[in-house]
Amino acid sequence: MTYVGESRPVAHEGSPQPAPTPDPTRVRDVVAAYVGLTKPRVIELLLLTTVPVMFFAERGVPGLGLVLATVVGGALSAGSASAYNCVYDRDIDEQMRRTRRRALPRHVVTPGAALVFATVLGVVSTVVLAVWVNPLSAALSVGANAFYVFGYTMLLKRRTTQNIVWGGLAGCFPALIGWTAVTGELAWTPVVLFLVVFFWTPPHTWALALRYREDYANVDVPMLPVVKPAAEVGRQIVLYSLVMVATSLALWPVASTGWVYPAVALVLGAVFVREAVLMWRRARGTEDLSIIQPMRLFHHSNLYLSLLFVAVALDPLLF
Repeated sequence: MTYVGESRPVAHEGSPQPAPTPDPTRVRDVVAAYVGLTKPRVIELLLLTTVPVMFFAERGVPGLGLVLATVVGGALSAGSASAYNCVYDRDIDEQMRRTRRRALPRHVVTPGAALVFATVLGVVSTVVLAVWVNPLSAALSVGANAFYVFGYTMLLKRRTTQNIVWGGLAGCFPALIGWTAVTGELAWTPVVLFLVVFFWTPPHTWALALRYREDYANVDVPMLPVVKPAAEVGRQIVLYSLVMVATSLALWPVASTGWVYPAVALVLGAVFVREAVLMWRRARGTEDLSIIQPMRLFHHSNLYLSLLFVAVALDPLLF
C-alpha cells in the first residue's frame, strides 16, 4: 500500500514490465478488415447460384456433406479472388467514395499481408474442392479465380468499356461448379444457367456504375456509364435484359423442367425488363441521377437473380 506523501516504487532498468493489454477493439477491426477483403456480399451472390444448381442436378436434396464442402470451397475461392482484387486495386480504391473505407485504403491491413491471405484462401479452397468434392469442380474454381484476377482485374477493368461484360465471366462459374459437384461432369443445363448470369451481369453492374460514375471517371476506369451518356447505357441494359430473359426461358426445354421454373422466370423477367425500360426512358434527355434512379434497377437485379435460382432449386422438389 502506498500512503499519501510516499513515493511509489520505481521499476529499475531490466526489471520485467507488465505485458500490454490487448485492445479488443483493434482486434475486432483487424478481423473485420480481413473479412472485408473477401467481399462477403459478393460471396453470398455467388453461393446463391451454386447451391440451387446442386438441387437441380440432384433432382432433389443433395448430401449435406457435399453441399457444405462445395459452399466452403466456393466461398474461400471467391474470397481469395476478391482479396487479390483489393490488393491490385488499392490505388483506385483509395480515391473512390464507394471503396475508400476498405481495409487497404485505410491501412488496417498491409498489401503483403493481404496477398498472403488471398493466397492461403485460394490454396485451401482448391484442396477442399479437390478432396471433398471432385477435381473438375476444383479446376473450374481455380479457372474462375484466375480469370477474375488476371483477366478482369489486371487486363480488362482499366482498359475497355467491355470490362464487366467479359470480366463478368468469372462470376458465371458457380453454376458450373454446383452442377459438376453433384454429377462430376458438364452438360448443357449448367451452361444455360452460366449464360443467364453472363447476360445478367452488365445490367446489374452498369446500374451500379451509373450511380458511381464520377468515382470511376476520377480514377480513369472506363466503365460504360463513364464514356457513354445515360440514355445509351439504358438502351444497352434493355438489350442485355431481353437476352437474359430469353436465355432463362431456354432452360425449360433444355432441362425439361416442370411448370414452376418457367412460370417464375417469365414473371421475374417481365418485371426486370419493365424496370430496365423505365430506367431507359427516365435517362432520355437527362443525366440527373435523381431522375434516372439507377439503384432501383440494381436492387431489382439482385432480387431477380435470387428468386430465379430459388425457382431452380424448388422445381425438381415439386415435380
